[in-house]
Amino acid sequence: MKAKYQIAIAIAAIAVLSLITLHPAHTATAASAAVTGTVKFEGTVPKQRTIDMSKEPSCAQIHASDPANIQTAVVSPNGGLQYAVIYVSEGLNAAQVPPASEPVTIDQKGCQYQPHVLAVDTMEKVKVTNSDSTSHNIHPMPKNNNEWNKSQPPGSPPFEEAFKNEEIAIPVKCNVHPWMKGYIAVVKGPYAVSGKDGTFSLANLPPGNYTLTAWHETFGTQTQKVTVAAGKPATANFVFKK
Repeated sequence: MKAKYQIAIAIAAIAVLSLITLHPAHTATAASAAVTGTVKFEGTVPKQRTIDMSKEPSCAQIHASDPANIQTAVVSPNGGLQYAVIYVSEGLNAAQVPPASEPVTIDQKGCQYQPHVLAVDTMEKVKVTNSDSTSHNIHPMPKNNNEWNKSQPPGSPPFEEAFKNEEIAIPVKCNVHPWMKGYIAVVKGPYAVSGKDGTFSLANLPPGNYTLTAWHETFGTQTQKVTVAAGKPATANFVFKK
């Protein structure tokens, strides 16, 4: 009887080793690394026009001490360019990258979309919320995905949507408040959006050679080659000019 148990244990061990051999993606995941860097702007920054929200007093009051501006070219004092979308445009095997498990959120707050630019993986859930005391309707206008247009009164629960196909980038508007504009960039695989200081981090890239693309609504696109070694972070920096 003891010998039978030993044989059974040996068979189970072989089966486990076989599964590990047949699924090398686990090794790639363990060796994944991030690409970090900055997106900068050089030159005279286009003036960001002040938004007149007088037709929506509840939102105008929110911005009474700090008037809202359009956000088509947000540049920090050190030249960092915000709201650039960074993604892998060549070299990525999507099967090596685990899909996103949590939805990303776009909020309607102060009669502006927050964030102004959102990035999302294909079929990743987009959670839409309304933090204002007035009604909005969020209306993405894609060319390569299904169009939808949904109203969201104040106090109503969030809802979720997803986009099937890559599209960079989908313009978004509110039919109630014409100054409300933003973008949703739909990519395949890891993505990042540059922060207020222009920095970004593109996580979970398996070892390999990639082409990264940085997209900005006003300044266009740039590409850059980068090599990711096993478990070693890489860097990439982009500079846009007017």
